[in-house]
Parts: sequence; structure tokens; C-alpha cells
Amino acid sequence: MPKLFTDAGALAEDLIRDTGPELVVGLPLGLGKANHVVNALYRRAVQDRSLRLTLFSALTLEKPQPATDLERRFITPVIERLFGGYPDLDYAKALHAGNLPPNIDVIEFFFLAGKWLRVPKAQQNYISANYTHAAPYLMTRRLNVIPQLVAKREVDGETRYSLSCNTDMTVDLLRARAEGRIDFKLVGQVNSELPFMPGPGDLPASAFSAILDSPEADFPLFAPPSEPISDTKYAIGLHCAGLVRDGGTLQIGIGQIGDALAQSLIVRHRDNAGYRDVMQRLSAGRTFESAPFERGLYGLSEMLTEAFLALFKAEVVKREVDGVSLHGAFFLGPKSFYRELREMPPALLEKIVMMPVSFTNQLYGDEEAKRRARIDARFVNNTMMATLLGAAVSDGLDNGQVVSGVGGQYNFVAQAFALDGARSILTLEATRRKGSRVESNIRWSYGHTTIPRHLRDIVVTEYGVADLRGKSDAEVIAAMLSITDSRFQPELMRQAKEAGKLPKTYEIPPAHRDNVPERIARALTPARDAGLLPPFPFGSDLTEVEQRLIPALQMLGEAAASPMQLAALAWRGITRRDAVDETALARLDLDKPSNWKDRLYRVLVRAALATAGNPE
Repeated sequence: MPKLFTDAGALAEDLIRDTGPELVVGLPLGLGKANHVVNALYRRAVQDRSLRLTLFSALTLEKPQPATDLERRFITPVIERLFGGYPDLDYAKALHAGNLPPNIDVIEFFFLAGKWLRVPKAQQNYISANYTHAAPYLMTRRLNVIPQLVAKREVDGETRYSLSCNTDMTVDLLRARAEGRIDFKLVGQVNSELPFMPGPGDLPASAFSAILDSPEADFPLFAPPSEPISDTKYAIGLHCAGLVRDGGTLQIGIGQIGDALAQSLIVRHRDNAGYRDVMQRLSAGRTFESAPFERGLYGLSEMLTEAFLALFKAEVVKREVDGVSLHGAFFLGPKSFYRELREMPPALLEKIVMMPVSFTNQLYGDEEAKRRARIDARFVNNTMMATLLGAAVSDGLDNGQVVSGVGGQYNFVAQAFALDGARSILTLEATRRKGSRVESNIRWSYGHTTIPRHLRDIVVTEYGVADLRGKSDAEVIAAMLSITDSRFQPELMRQAKEAGKLPKTYEIPPAHRDNVPERIARALTPARDAGLLPPFPFGSDLTEVEQRLIPALQMLGEAAASPMQLAALAWRGITRRDAVDETALARLDLDKPSNWKDRLYRVLVRAALATAGNPE
């Protein structure tokens, strides 16, 4: 039976005595890290330089940090409310400060997006790996400790622990331990907010070497609030919804596009006439899947999100495979998401099973059964950029800096080509803002690739769907130009023609020459007004006032890069008598400005609130 501790420091001391001075520690991705145990080991290694501590991790979660004074005013109360009791990870603070001790290494295979750009130590110690390869890599490094957050319950007088949010690699490593291929100590830290999940992560106490179980070590789970879904992201989600077949299989990633896709599928199921209407406005004559979900979908995703839970509750995800409608490998979400899983009736929860990543992300192992289950699979994942020839840039930049990681994206793309009837769908916004400029996310070429062009399949932007599978280079270029923002089509077409990859006589069809944001806004406005496409379809941990402030602050952030835009906002704030949202101004401490800076902020925020609510 495991040793029971109420103090993380005492557990760390005992672990060091048992393991020795070489600690090779595997930290579960994202939510599942046992923060108190990790911090105790870190502090012990800081004190004693004879210890060698190597932390292998992925997706180190950190509280958001404001970059400007206005951001600070907005986000500080949110951080206190949603993350106030979440214990920071000491190794992350040391990495950012550049003072990680020489006897401690932190090695990650997936970054929180953009968080570790230009942090040399983090960039140098990054391992580029498919999610399914991470566990074997840990085994070659002689992993000897896994500290993991767990849920606890009593069953017929027996204490059991659930790996809950992170069965992903731990279950695979436990299997390897049982087969004698590796030896490590599994350490659990009990958390009262974690739901106890069905599946192979439901473990007896004997699976653990030690358990930290104490009110002092309990803490609120990391719970990032949902972000509002823009027109651009809703357009992408709607296009993707038109590619999903009833009776099929669905995988989606985290973020607003995944939320937009889920809401679009729910609208398709519950308000089919409204769905058809918005799709006809948006799709420029393209055919699309439109039937409600009579048979329903089977959910299969490395990441379980609140969007999947919404699909499950709406009975869009309801097709069962061995009694299960939804398989996941890890989860992360807002507070309401964790609460729903904790409070879900057992008969329903049994249909949501957490599995190892080797199950969700690949076909190897019981391949015949997986092929039977994964009918008409649609694997939907985000990418940052794409080339006209169909390659995707999802994890890094052409200077070698890593933005996030490969994760499971390559796994799912490969599955799409291995399964009959399956498709890989890569989504991206057609443009991005860089300072005062708008740039295309579709390039002629780029110096880094995550998904190579020989695995090109379906690419979706707000302007439509480019079906690239089995097409010639010229056909692929034409399809990609059709979903490119029209402000960048002429130059990209010129580059393709100069390279001899597109006929000199080729012209973009008239139906695709109006790819501008205004067209998307016009197409979605009726559905927005009808309440079909709300900014927060699954609710929000943000207050109503905070929800109203977000678009205004986003507008100010964009305007800050352009003196002309900022001046125009200031002029409107000075000269117009727009209705004042005093509660929003008070939320930023701008209801009673006492100095010139606060008065300027008040003018700008007033104008941004008015413009966001009435753009004219």
C-alpha cells in the first residue's frame, strides 16, 4: 500500500531517500501536474546541488499576465477570482527569470502557445515529438518518478484513485512497468475538484508508492475562461460542420474554433432551417452536409473539452462504441466543465471514458476494432499558417523558435489517410494582424513545416473549404487561392505563376474574389441576431460586464498599433455623446478619473465600447 503524507516536503524527502540523487520526473501534460509535490522536489534540489533533477513535461500551465495597464485593470480581478488559489510552479518562474539552477533541467515536448518564445533555456531543451512518441522517449531517459494529480473515492471499503484528467501517457507507462520494461514510482496528490473518471485510469491504491492527501495541498483546478467567438471563427466552424457526416467520428482541438464547430453542429441538429440558411449565405454555392444527427457521432479526441461535453448533452455525440460515446486522453476547461463531470449521473458518465493516448491517437493495438469504430472520421485541428501547396505550419517559426508543439496533430493526419472515409481538416484564419498591418496566413512558401504537403487533405478558412486530397499542384494552388483573403490573392497568384506552378492564363473565379471580412459579417448577422451564434455558446466564468468589455479592449489593442486608428477612437470619444456604460468603466476604475492618463483611458474605452456595440 502507498505511504500516506499530509506534507509535500516530507513526501519529497522520503522519495529522495528511496530513489537516490538522480530524479527523472515525468509530469503529466497540462492539468494533471501534482504542483505541491513538484515544487517540493524543486526546492529540495535548489537547496542541495548534489541532487540531479530532470523534469519532463508538456503544457506547463501559468496564470495569464497583463502586458499593459488596461490589461492589468481588466485581468487582475479575473486572475484573483479564477486562479487565486492555484499554486504557481516554481520551475516555470525560474525559467522565465533565467535563473534555473545548473542541477535542474526542464524538458518539454509541448508549450503553452507562445509562452516560451525567446526564452533560450526552454527553447534549447524542447523535444519535438508526436504525442504518441513521448512515453517511449521518457523510458529511454530512465524515468523513475511520476507525480500526478488524482481524484479519490471509497468503493466497498477500498480506496481507489483516478488519474482523471490525464490518463494520456501514465496508463501506457503503467503498462510498461507491469511488463517489466521500466520501473518508476507513481505518486498521487489528491484534489477534491477532480472528477473521478471511468476507464483504465481508475486504479487501486496499490498502484501508487505514495499519496499526498491534505487540505493544505488541495487547490482549485486551473480553469481558463472561455473566450468569445468571433465572426471569423464561427465561419470556420460552420464550414467544418458542413463536412461532418451523421453516424461518423469526430475529433476536435481546444479553442474558439473547436467551440464554434461544436455550436454549429448543435445548431445543425436543433435548428436545421437556421443552419441551412446561414450555410447558404456563407458557402458561395458549395454543397455541404446538412442532416440532423439521427445516428449521432462517436467522439474520439486526445483532448476532452467543454465543447465535446456540450455535443454530448445535445445528443449530437451519441453513437456508442462498446457502450461509450466519447473517448478522451486528457482534459482542460473552465470551472463549469469540471463541475459538470463531477456531478454527472453515473449512468451518463460511464459513456465518457478516459483512455491512454496510444488508444485515441493511433490505430496500432486492436487495429481491427478501431477501424470498425472510427467510421467517417473527421479530425479537426488548428494550424497557424499554410502554404499554397498545402503544407501546414502549426508548431514553430522558420527561425527555429517553437510556439507550441506537434502534439497529436500529425497522429490524426496520419489516421485520416489510414482509415477508409476519414478526412483531416486543418483550420486557420485567413489573416492575422501584426502591429498596424494585416498579413496573410496563407503563404507561397515558409521555412518550417509541421504537416508536409504530401499529407495535404482539407484546409478551411473563414472563406471556405479547400479539398486538396489527390489533387495536382496547380489544382491545390487554385483551391488554396479560393479560400485566401482577396487582399492577398493577386500577389500570391503572381508568385505561383512565376514559379511555373500555375498557368499564366489562370484567373480566380468571380465567386472567390469577394473574400473580405465584411462579407463574412453580412453572412452571419442574421444568425447572430437570431441567437444561433452567441459569443459564449457554452456559458462563461466571466461576468456580463467583463464579457462586454472584451471586444472593446480587443479593439483598443489593435488600434494601439496604428496611431491613426487610435486617434480616430479618441476623436469619437471626445466629440460623440455615445451612451456611457458606467459599470464597464467602473470595472476598469475609470468611472472617476483623477489624472490625465485615466481621463485618456476613459475617452478611449468609451469610444471602443460604443464602436464595438455600434460599428456603423
